[in-house]
Amino acid sequence: MPAYALTIFLGAFLLFQVQPLIAKYILPWFGGGPGVWTTCMLFFQVLLLGGYAYAHFSSRWLKPRAQILAHFFLLIVALALLPITPAEVWKPRGTENPILQILMLLVASLGLPYFVLASTGPLLQKWSSLTCPASSPYRLYALSNAGSLLALVTFPFYFETHFTRRIQAILWEWGLVAYVVASALSALKLWKATREERAGPEICPPAASSINSQPTTLTSFLGLLLPACASAMLLGTTNKICQDVAVIPFLWILPLALYLLSFIICFDNPRWYLRFPFTLALIAALSGFCWALFKGTEISIYKQILVYSGALFICCMVCHGELYRLKPDPAYLTNFYLMIAAGGALGGFFVAVIAPLVFTDFYELHCALFLCGLLFVVVCALDSPPLSINQWRWLACLLLIAVFVALDRSLSSLATHYKPAAKSLMTTIRAGTWGLLLLFAGSWVARKQFKRFQHWRLLACVWLTLGLSVLTVALWKQSRSSRNEMVDASRNFYGVLKVFEYYKNDPKQHYFLLEHGRITHGLQFADPEQAAWPTTYYGEQSGLGLAVRALQTTPRRIGLVGLGTGTITAYGRAGDYLRIYEINPAVERLATSRFTYLTNCSATVEVALGDARLSLEKEAPQHFDLLALDAFSSDAIPVHLLTKEAFETYARHLNTNGIIAVHISNHFLDLEPVIVNLARHFHYQMAAIDYDESESEGDWWVYSSTWILLSRSDDIIHTPEITAATATVKTNMPKIPLWTDDFASLFQIMK
Repeated sequence: MPAYALTIFLGAFLLFQVQPLIAKYILPWFGGGPGVWTTCMLFFQVLLLGGYAYAHFSSRWLKPRAQILAHFFLLIVALALLPITPAEVWKPRGTENPILQILMLLVASLGLPYFVLASTGPLLQKWSSLTCPASSPYRLYALSNAGSLLALVTFPFYFETHFTRRIQAILWEWGLVAYVVASALSALKLWKATREERAGPEICPPAASSINSQPTTLTSFLGLLLPACASAMLLGTTNKICQDVAVIPFLWILPLALYLLSFIICFDNPRWYLRFPFTLALIAALSGFCWALFKGTEISIYKQILVYSGALFICCMVCHGELYRLKPDPAYLTNFYLMIAAGGALGGFFVAVIAPLVFTDFYELHCALFLCGLLFVVVCALDSPPLSINQWRWLACLLLIAVFVALDRSLSSLATHYKPAAKSLMTTIRAGTWGLLLLFAGSWVARKQFKRFQHWRLLACVWLTLGLSVLTVALWKQSRSSRNEMVDASRNFYGVLKVFEYYKNDPKQHYFLLEHGRITHGLQFADPEQAAWPTTYYGEQSGLGLAVRALQTTPRRIGLVGLGTGTITAYGRAGDYLRIYEINPAVERLATSRFTYLTNCSATVEVALGDARLSLEKEAPQHFDLLALDAFSSDAIPVHLLTKEAFETYARHLNTNGIIAVHISNHFLDLEPVIVNLARHFHYQMAAIDYDESESEGDWWVYSSTWILLSRSDDIIHTPEITAATATVKTNMPKIPLWTDDFASLFQIMK
């Protein structure tokens, strides 16, 4: 057993250590959006399914010694395919389907090693059940998830902050060698066991059969849907969090770690998951999810992360706890794990591929919440294994109280919309409702019906079904809540974009607004005169506005990374040339159809689709007088735009006295020390421009912003306007190394 445990633990550690590592390699190539991680997760889940299928069918069709030979052939080939770092040839050229390109890249770079590692858990658990049937192999699954969790936790806190990507890849490759050695020890144990079995009786007595000795069609179907629901919850929550904060390993890993933790707890011992208390916890979790979805930006992102993460953990505990209750006899172990992997891949495919094609927002989270509630009602109705009559009695009573509390809160909320007389009537109704409940309960107890009643499970399921109906209505209402002012919504690989129209009946206040996640990406008035105003983060007193005015008066060449609504073109004059780099084609569509900055600009404007850095690397020098970096992915600048190699590329396209303007406004990341390091390395003069919207007199359409201007020209950086607006660079900034393509850690600059 120790040899199997070591191999399973090491395989799981490598399996999940490589996930954020390989994602960091390819994230810069595809714009740094959350869709990259979601697509990577789809690849990992599909390969996990493939590994589990290989373990299942090789266990059914091959004898143990043949399994060993086949497995070691794959291991040797996997070692021969090292290293795992993706080749430069896989960099996108701007026209490929990013999902297909990422999947092909991952197959070529990591496919077989990941496939072999993915088969470790079920295959070695099967080997363990053959050599010692008396020991339950299911606890090894908990150990496997513990190894995965350790890999995820150590990546952002240790490996990412102490080693470059290349060193991490080398360490991982040596880890794969150690895994092959551990696999050899496990195989040797099985090889000897099969030889001894031929000579005599079984080594260990067989274990007692499981409650579900042979899976039925229904239990197999639930065994598919429960992990699919948990997987969809995981990826839906990750999308939601990463869209609103930043696509950084810490925020990838937090939901995935909670997901794995639920596996560890549920598969370690059945005593950790009890349906009775988790019924109440699930009700609280689903309610919390709905509350956070309704509140949206009204609550801080930290509270949102807390609510979403806590609710995700409870939902995964319920899905995986009920899944563990369905576990079959170890003879059907590989089939059981195959269904788990198939469910995970199904949930990943729904979120990564189907949802962006079908939905205009992150509604896969709504679907997963509904499915979680529905599956729980189904397993309660089946009641297998059964709860005691006493447990169902107390559960039905508590659910009844919860129903009346919800009804009371609804009546209280309605009362706020009525006149005092109506409020008094509503108060009377509320008091009467509780009075009827107490009267009914007292009557039941007095007539001894409370103990004689036998249909508590049916009653509890009725209340749960009623709760599911309320959840469905709430989720539907929330999905429609922001559509009054919304005139356009679209979703693709790069996220969700929405256009809102406000004050349509007031010509001087009428404006359109573009949002990506929580963040405004541009605002333009409908009035022709006001439509030419630079708004939001690009006002005339912002760092960008000052940089434009500091340029020479001759025709100017300006580059912009990140299109938005095209607000920067408000500064364009006849004879100027503006080149804008935008990775998301949906942004260009909206900027030319819903907004008029581009079409009304007097300058020559060109939009280059594709990742800005990759485009700049391929282009001839553009001789920009100003290059503005404003490539938001919701509230985060993609890391690959702020590395030493990126600034070397910018320098090639910049005139001698040109300016690089970097927009670093961010609620959660302190990017200033990153820019300070780059300024020192490239010998730039630096000016940090903080604009506070409270300083403007009624110009609500101009937002607070922080820009950093970099130039080798003292005359530009020290113009009177820029000097007057320059803020003092903080002296207590954290000491972080210069960011490079090989080493960059957002965890170190989190506020």
